[in-house]
Amino acid sequence: MDEGCAPLLPDSLIYQIFLSLGPADVLAAGLVCRQWHAVSRDEFLWREQFYRYYQVARDVPRHPAATSWYEEFRRLYDTVPCVEVQTLREHTDQVLHLSFSHSGYQFASCSKDCTVKIWNNDLTVSLMHSADMRPYNWSYTQFSQFNQDDSLLLASGVFLGPHNSSSGEIAVISLARSSLPPPDNFTLLSRVRNKPYDVFGCWLTETSLISGNLHRIGDITSCSVLWLNNAFQDVESENVNVVKRLFKIQNLNASTIRTVMVADCSRFDSPDLLLDAGAAPGRVFDLGSDSDDEAVGPGPAPARTKEGLRYFLDGLLDGRPQPPLSEHALETKVAELLAQGRTKPPEHSMAAARKLLIFTTGCLTYSPHQIGIKQILPHQMTTAGPVLGEGRGSDAFFDALDHVIDVHGHIIGMGLSPDNRYLYVNSRAWPSGSVVADPMQPPPIAEEIDLLVFDLKTMREVKRALRAHRAYTPNDECFFIFLDVSRDFVASGAEDRHGYIWDRHYNICLAKLRHQDVVNSVVFSPQEQELLLTASDDTTIKAWRSPRTVRIHQAPRPRPRTFLSWFASQRR
Repeated sequence: MDEGCAPLLPDSLIYQIFLSLGPADVLAAGLVCRQWHAVSRDEFLWREQFYRYYQVARDVPRHPAATSWYEEFRRLYDTVPCVEVQTLREHTDQVLHLSFSHSGYQFASCSKDCTVKIWNNDLTVSLMHSADMRPYNWSYTQFSQFNQDDSLLLASGVFLGPHNSSSGEIAVISLARSSLPPPDNFTLLSRVRNKPYDVFGCWLTETSLISGNLHRIGDITSCSVLWLNNAFQDVESENVNVVKRLFKIQNLNASTIRTVMVADCSRFDSPDLLLDAGAAPGRVFDLGSDSDDEAVGPGPAPARTKEGLRYFLDGLLDGRPQPPLSEHALETKVAELLAQGRTKPPEHSMAAARKLLIFTTGCLTYSPHQIGIKQILPHQMTTAGPVLGEGRGSDAFFDALDHVIDVHGHIIGMGLSPDNRYLYVNSRAWPSGSVVADPMQPPPIAEEIDLLVFDLKTMREVKRALRAHRAYTPNDECFFIFLDVSRDFVASGAEDRHGYIWDRHYNICLAKLRHQDVVNSVVFSPQEQELLLTASDDTTIKAWRSPRTVRIHQAPRPRPRTFLSWFASQRR
């Protein structure tokens, strides 16, 4: 300022100077005087700072809920849970999975030490209860999920057995509050067989859960049966079912159904964050469509499949020379022929579907490379009714899927957005153009993990794949890496000893969270997305908070003034 208080430099020149500074220097310069402070809050200035600092593509608009570029910069810088605030070391072996209660007051952890631990989520996390599952012949615990009202906990584990054993079990633990001290208020209510163990299991309603069973038909052909189970299995009345068959699905080429989850369709029209379609369609194959024009994607259309099988059968009957087939290929052909006319077609009542059953599957190899989607209609939401399922005629032995998503790679993780509209998928891609010649030898998989996003309302891929995390195990040693999605962020573990956080709108990686070994699971608090938990093979669970919440919790609280000190100050 000169002596007349007029600025010596025009705002336009200060603006150009500030453009060459970094965000921290701009904020520091804004403390010099009122003029510099006003320029340091310029919207165009912070728009440039935002795109440059976070390396966001220029064609990506500002978040629809943002009020200014300056505040949006602060949101990504200050509200991402990237500050480690506590390390929990109560587990004695690899920690495989974490799950929050819907209230956010509790969370559960599963581990190779064969315990399910339930924690109290306060400013300082504390252990409430530890359930040892070894007395039930479990080898380890692998997955847990709270029911909708947080009164029950589903815990999934693996049975002790031979090295190639695939059997598991689901236990239901009561979390009802009582006057009794722990552990008496944590009661094991029921146990349900689950095969293969990596079906995991999930809640369908507050008191019913989904499990799986596997029946071998041939060397590479099997049948997966999904069961609806009552959590309370001490029912004495013969008129009340405790279990009912939901679906029976044919598996080809050594594939099986795994990783079941349920999406609630009720919020599809009012999502927390609407993502724009940014990827070319073609991954999703609508099996419920009668139009050949809508059947696009890598999978064969039903009509073409039937024609090919009919031609193959006619050729055998007519004695025409056929190309040589391996035993596995011949078994698959026969299985497809036998399933024709014995599969219940998809029901065309999407508007009536309240929930979607989602799971990993495949059609080419044992490596899970497809996502199957099946409607769950209102009459299927209860164990009441015929035990073996209703609506299936004597000739309808299998249930057809409604939709299939082919990711052309090995699926190693899935998670739903809080509104259940978007499905996020961790996948390790196959080489471009690769062909599966032998179902027991899937293509090699990439070390880079692609995080794909699918809109369950439109059944289309949206956004471009997120990428930053890595995995190194081959196909036959691959394991599930659990991801989680909050209103604004998505997080995932990785084999590179880090957890990762991305922004859902801008598709950028915001934080890397360090561990000493593989990060198996991450989970946001459902009530506070600025709190994230990570679980690792290093046997620890880490709690991470945003810089903003850390400052709030560490801020010195004013000491309460006694009446005497207040009175003395008034007399002065």
